[in-house]
Amino acid sequence: MTVRPRIVIIGGGFAGLHAARVLRKAAVDITLLDRTNHHLFQPLLYQVATATLNPSDISAPIRWLLRRQRNTTVLLGEVGDVDLERRVVKLDSGAREIGYDYLIVASGARHSYFGHDEWESLAPGLKGLVDALEIRRRFLLSFERAEKTEDPEERRRWQTFVIVGGGPTGVELAGMLPAIARDAFRHDFRNIDTRDTRVILVEGGPRLLTAFPEHLSEHAARDLTDLHVDVRLNAIVTDIQPDAVYVGEERIPTHTVFWAAGNAASPLVRRMGVPTDRAGRAQVEPDLSVPGHPEVFVVGDAAAVKRPEGGLVPGVAPAATQMGKSAAKNILRSIRGEERTPFHYFNKGDLATIGRHKAVAKIGGVELTGTIAWLTWLFVHIMYLVGFRNRISVLMEWAYAYFTFRRGVRLITTTRGESGSPHLSSLVSTPGQQPALGAGHSDSDAAARALRDEVEVR
Repeated sequence: MTVRPRIVIIGGGFAGLHAARVLRKAAVDITLLDRTNHHLFQPLLYQVATATLNPSDISAPIRWLLRRQRNTTVLLGEVGDVDLERRVVKLDSGAREIGYDYLIVASGARHSYFGHDEWESLAPGLKGLVDALEIRRRFLLSFERAEKTEDPEERRRWQTFVIVGGGPTGVELAGMLPAIARDAFRHDFRNIDTRDTRVILVEGGPRLLTAFPEHLSEHAARDLTDLHVDVRLNAIVTDIQPDAVYVGEERIPTHTVFWAAGNAASPLVRRMGVPTDRAGRAQVEPDLSVPGHPEVFVVGDAAAVKRPEGGLVPGVAPAATQMGKSAAKNILRSIRGEERTPFHYFNKGDLATIGRHKAVAKIGGVELTGTIAWLTWLFVHIMYLVGFRNRISVLMEWAYAYFTFRRGVRLITTTRGESGSPHLSSLVSTPGQQPALGAGHSDSDAAARALRDEVEVR
């Protein structure tokens, strides 16, 4: 009896999911492990954070996506460690060990606070659905608390939002917030004028969107300025307090800070004992395998992959997808006794939306700005969404927001007591909607329960 090769994939994101799909017809046994039960379309995560889309609009159960792959088993659990010598993955604090012949590590990345981990509770980042719901909660509560206070200074603090980081996530958040405050919220409050909302984008480097050509970065900065965003370049955050952000020596009074400034690879990569860079990403061979362990591949945001022209492959969804496919194909080549091929990244383009009819794009040698870039961004993101239902749902939400200037998911699912710990509010589920289930990306049990109980509203 022929023994089928065992392949373990850690992570059900873009890299892990596409690696599994490449192997769907192979005579192998695949085990895909993830700490959540859903695949997430991360490029639209900020639209969940800004009350435009529902969590279920940009996610789908991994089991459902791989339901027709008879050679694949999906397990929900936390990978604690990998024993490279014994070739086993330790699941759920070592409660179970899963052996492998080939391993693909696609464990992703989390936000990095550059040695100031104490800032995380004050300035949440945006990597998972629970992060998006927490940002949405803080954003919506800021207006509620501004409406309630009678102190003008306190009101200004609640209506001041600081976003740290001028990459795509920071730029997209910064462009969305003032538009929501000015248009969607304008007639909803009695004691505040939401048009007085102040959004400050802080970037430590000399320009925004460093992956784009410089003139497109400048165009994005002008678009943000037109939206009344205060763009600060060469500005370093030196401290974050509950009531202020310090940029250099300047103190900016605010209660609401969002972090989009840095990434660090999953801690699992360091625990594996493989060579890493400063961001904790595995330094891999040209075929994406780990030095000294050709049976182990690290892909996606967890890998530092060098480009022939210099620099690293960017941590974006298309790159992760290509890496996952490349690693899976090299496994098949090894099984057949063929020589592996090095990974080559094909840049399909860079896109960033800034606001209504405002976007920048570079696709091949073509550079786009304004309405045509915005429409291209809409089309590309709809096409890459997983599942027909998600595409239709997102189109309907976007159409609703476009024509009514409203946001359909303005729901605060948790509140915070005097101690600062979150507790759930009363929730009612809309019939026919399936809430997304998180299992591992939350900062607290209450946040995870809030995600499970997420209400779908239209």
